[in-house]
This record gives sequence, C-alpha cells and structure tokens, in this order.
Amino acid sequence: MACTAVVLCVTGLLGTAATTAYADDPKPDATTEPDARHLDEVRQKIDALYRKAERATDAYNAAKEQVELQQKEIVKLARSIDGTQRKLAALKRQAGALASAQYRGGGLPAEAKLMLNTDPEAFLDNVTLARKGQLAAKRVIGELTRLEGDLKKYSDSATDRWAQLEANRKKKESAQRDIKKKIEAAKKLESRLAAKEKDWLRKLEDERAFKEQQKWLDSGVLDDIGNKASASGKKAISYATAQIGKDYVWGAEGPDTFDCSGLTLRAWERGGRTIPRTSQEQWRQLPRVALRDMRPGDLIIYFSDASHVGMYLGDGAIVHAPRPGRQVTVTGAGSMPILGVVRPDRDGGHHDGDRGHDK
Repeated sequence: MACTAVVLCVTGLLGTAATTAYADDPKPDATTEPDARHLDEVRQKIDALYRKAERATDAYNAAKEQVELQQKEIVKLARSIDGTQRKLAALKRQAGALASAQYRGGGLPAEAKLMLNTDPEAFLDNVTLARKGQLAAKRVIGELTRLEGDLKKYSDSATDRWAQLEANRKKKESAQRDIKKKIEAAKKLESRLAAKEKDWLRKLEDERAFKEQQKWLDSGVLDDIGNKASASGKKAISYATAQIGKDYVWGAEGPDTFDCSGLTLRAWERGGRTIPRTSQEQWRQLPRVALRDMRPGDLIIYFSDASHVGMYLGDGAIVHAPRPGRQVTVTGAGSMPILGVVRPDRDGGHHDGDRGHDK
C-alpha cells in the first residue's frame, strides 16, 4: 500500500498532493496548446468509441462463456445418448431371448399345458416359470419404453443446445467485429494527431480524471472508509498490482495482457474465489456493499451499464486495465462514474438498490 501511495502522490490522485502536482505543470493557454477545443472533441469521440468497444467486449466475453458452457453440455448429452443406446441394445437382446424362449415353449396357455401334462407338480413348476418369464418380459418392455423416452429427451435437448450454441457463436462473431470496428475507428482518430497533439490528448485525459477524482474526494467520501482488506483480498490485490504496466487487450485474461474484467477475474482467482467473467455479470451476481463499507480488494463497477471494473486498493485508488492503447495502472477510484461496489469474498449480501448505488 505504501507503493500505491507513492504512485498516487506522483500522479496527483490523493487530493491535496494533486493540486501541487498540477500547479507545477504548464497550464493550457492560447500560445502553448495546439487547438484545445479540437483536441477535446477528439478526446470525447475516442472515449465514446472505446466505451462502445468495452460494452461490445462484455457481449463478446459473455457469448464466449455461453459457447463454452453449451459445448460442455452437448458433450454430456452425447455421453448420455451413447450410454442410453448401449442399454437399449442390451435390453433388445434380452427381449429377443425372452421371445425365443416363449417360441420354444410353443406359446401354449397354462390351461392347455395342464390338460396335456400328466405330472401336476411339473405343471406347477412350469406355471411359476411362465409367470416369472411374463414379469421379466413386462419389466424389459417397461425399461425399453423408459429408455426410448430418455433417448428422445436427450436428443431433443442436444438439438436445442446446438441451436443455442450456433446462435451464441454468431453473437460472438458479431460482437468481435463490432469491437474491432470501434477500436480501429478510435486508433484512426488518434493516428491523425501529431506527436505534440497526442501528448496533449493524454494530458487532457489525465486532467479530466484528476478533476473527477478531486470532486469525489471533496465530497468527503473517504471520511468513513477505513476498512482493511481480508486475507483473500490481500492476495487478489497483490496479483492485480503485479500486473501494472501490462497492455490492455480486449477479451484477454492474462497472463501477459488483460481487459478490465479479465484482470479482476484472475486476481480473485489468486485470492481463492471464482467470479463471473464480465463486469456486468460481476455486478449482477456478486454481493453488493455500500460505498461507505468498501474495503481494499472490493470491485468498483463503473458506468450505468456496468461496462468497466477496477479493484479498490485503499486511499481512494483503484488498479484497473483502462482501454486499448493503455496499460494496467493505478488511478483514482472516483475518476469515472461509479455504479456500485461488489465484494467477491463476502458470503450472502444484499441487493438493495440505494445502498448498492452509493456514489
């Protein structure tokens, strides 16, 4: 955490230290700034494109997860179908043997056999055997009927799963194309800028993030937050911060590149917890906590569509994978619009809308 504090002081995300950091920097003015209004418009367009790409990334990751689940289900169903077919074959052989035995017995009714049989005891033995044979045949027929029904059910289910699989594959491909399109459009916008303009664009991004963070801190939000990380949370934080400097790549889950939810997924895997793959599912499925109850290791979900996630480190900071063209980094927890907070290592939890949406 000491390392985090140093990073935050340097980048101006701990409140008062931030003012000093920016006071020493040259302020944009008419003589030094290369068309600030144009650059801010470019920044807004790039931000919008990357936000759309992030939403599409969530759709891609969710579809990918569904494809994998359905593939496993189809494999299980195929095994069930194979096993049922084997049982059916064995029962049909048994039914054939029973039919052959009945044929050899002449198929005579018990009364006729009594009239033709001079030994009453032998007749009774034959009747007992016949009844056993009839019961066995009835059981075989019942089992055959049940297994044929199971086979049809498995086959219908496999067909349905296959249709879902194909639909999700198409959805995945569509999301993938959409992501590439948005990222390429954003890169194209950036590529048109001169080196000096790119530096100013980065400065505008940092300045906007600083202003949002300062506003968040000025609200007194950290006054009541003093919780400590759990043992699992410390492991998750250790993993996440060890990835600082690695590139953001959409759909990536490590170990060399990450997207935002890929980073939190792997970090909490190291913390001993399995969490959903996407930020939207993390928001939907994980227990929510009020912002005032937040502790290091918790996940902060951003934007109204839950399309971004970062891990809280304490002292008003998060570690996250920001967007394509950027690296895993530490930034202010309030630098983006907060939707709410979830806790991967909390059993139970509430889904109260007011508490879950504390800002």
